[in-house]
Amino acid sequence: MAAEFLSQRVAALGRRTTAALAEFGYIAALLVEACYWLLLGHWRRQPVRLPAVFREAVGVGVAAIPVVGLAAFATGMMLAIQGVYTLRTFGAEEQVVIGVALSVAREFGPLITGIFVAGRSGSAIAARIGTMQISQEIDALRVIGINPVRYLVAPILAAMLLTLPALTVLADLLALLGAALYCAGDLNLPVGIFFERTFTILRVADVLDGLTKSLLFAVVVTLIGASNGFAVSAGAEGVGRATTRSVVLCCIAIILVDMVFTFFTSR
Repeated sequence: MAAEFLSQRVAALGRRTTAALAEFGYIAALLVEACYWLLLGHWRRQPVRLPAVFREAVGVGVAAIPVVGLAAFATGMMLAIQGVYTLRTFGAEEQVVIGVALSVAREFGPLITGIFVAGRSGSAIAARIGTMQISQEIDALRVIGINPVRYLVAPILAAMLLTLPALTVLADLLALLGAALYCAGDLNLPVGIFFERTFTILRVADVLDGLTKSLLFAVVVTLIGASNGFAVSAGAEGVGRATTRSVVLCCIAIILVDMVFTFFTSR
């Protein structure tokens, strides 16, 4: 009995592992195909249209400014509060500028942007493509000779790659502004002096690390959202499951990518 139960568990683990590897392979193939159409579509006389890219950029980037900006501002102020509280124990609370500047530029700016865009746009991508899948619009595109990846995924990927770094820069500035305003009230440190110290501390490499992360997050959100959308096959309930799964997987993948990237760039 115990041997049969163990055999069933091992078999279930094997099936899940195989399914995970197959999904990872599908996502990799989706990335290759989307990049192919972005780079070589013009030579195949099937270019990715700029109006479609700009339309997606407005949806995934411009419309996300309020939520990303508010979250970044609050996070920057929270970092300053915690930093001042901790450093006051050692009488070094004015050194909070160093910690906040590096944390925001290298970690919190891109991370906040990626997670909020994943929650807002990753779910929307999965829902849109999933709805088209169950209504057979994807099949209709193939019938009339339009590649679904070129028409749906490539413009979103291009828009994400354009807008996420810009949103990250905005998040960095607003987070630093939130921290500066708190320090101005608690430490009597003028906002101008705060930013002067910040720009003295930060290196170009620190900012570039954060922007590189944002590009990786853009790829992760687009591909996971699209792959879950294409996998929908069970009606409206399937769309709901795909949307939820897309958000969860996007957030987990963003954190894992951030951890691996930080490990290799901080050594």
